Amino acid sequence: MRAAMNRPFSVYLDLVRFSAALLVYMWHSNQRFLTESILPASNYGHSSVIVFFVLSGFVIAFITDTKESTLADYSASRISRVFSVAIPAIVVTLLLDAVGRTLYPAIYHYPFDQFLTRVAGSVLMANEVWLVSITSFSNVPYWSICYEWWYYVTFALVMFFPGRKGLIAAAVTMAVIGPKLILLAPVWWLGVLLYRWRALQSLSLGSAWALVVLSAAGIVVFHRFDTMSLGEPWLEALIGPSLVYQLTFSKRFLADYLLGILVFANFAGMRVILATQGGLLLAVAAPVRFFANYTFTLYLLHQPLFLFWAAVLRGDPKAHAYWAAVTLLTMLSVGVLGHFTENRRHVLRAWMLPMFRRWEKMAPLGGRRQTA
Repeated sequence: MRAAMNRPFSVYLDLVRFSAALLVYMWHSNQRFLTESILPASNYGHSSVIVFFVLSGFVIAFITDTKESTLADYSASRISRVFSVAIPAIVVTLLLDAVGRTLYPAIYHYPFDQFLTRVAGSVLMANEVWLVSITSFSNVPYWSICYEWWYYVTFALVMFFPGRKGLIAAAVTMAVIGPKLILLAPVWWLGVLLYRWRALQSLSLGSAWALVVLSAAGIVVFHRFDTMSLGEPWLEALIGPSLVYQLTFSKRFLADYLLGILVFANFAGMRVILATQGGLLLAVAAPVRFFANYTFTLYLLHQPLFLFWAAVLRGDPKAHAYWAAVTLLTMLSVGVLGHFTENRRHVLRAWMLPMFRRWEKMAPLGGRRQTA
């Protein structure tokens, strides 16, 4: 049986992760104050988030199976991973918005009020609980980490708490955080299924290629025919336009399920193919890893950054040089900020881990659940 994770497939996932973050950037920066021309590949932002969810579920299942086998290890890693970027992102967004709004107020169509509520919601990852939708100032992409954080939490409850207690605790947590996060949870758990479904590792090479080709064709058709919005009229007829609107980022969950399945199929096929045909990816592993190390910072800070630099430069949207200059400055800023955020998360983890291990000894839960 092939390994659940091989090195070329790991590089592939890093490449997909960084590419998805770039597509989200293209989506958000496709604004007429920045460029009069519609940017290429600028309509895949939400789809890229769905890719992130499937990928995240797979990676979390992998690391708990191979590295983070206790709740202490898992908690220290997840908290340091998320909050090493999330907390700086909240602070940096506030500062950039305050300056940018002064320089070029016309481009800031985002809330800049109720500071305590927005900051507290962002810190507590509560921005999208139930039918609440609290925008983190200009940082619209922040919504997805509020989803992922609670998927990390419920996964930990299922994995590390004994027997039914974990399942009950996870169910209660999901009930508290509400329908929006519940609706997209199956997409994230598709990644867990991909890792756990051992039979997929034994696919023949022909079957793997079939999955990759069919999933690629399916993804093209999915976007070509605007499948993302097809389920909305049906949902509006079922629960009403007002409630659909309140579902915000989860209102297209039916299409998200379909896209999630296509991504699942692509990953399942590529894992098998790359186990024996991954030489090209191994050759570019170093640069891919380098850029992938800045993915989270790029995703979580690109919108306040490009708005700020657009306000500073205040160029001519008719000239492509304006968008290019703003993009270059945004990427350079991501590089600087990433050096002090996600690339230093190990410092925060090293500080937390001994404390969590002491707590775990006081109330031992055991290691992760064993899987077949």
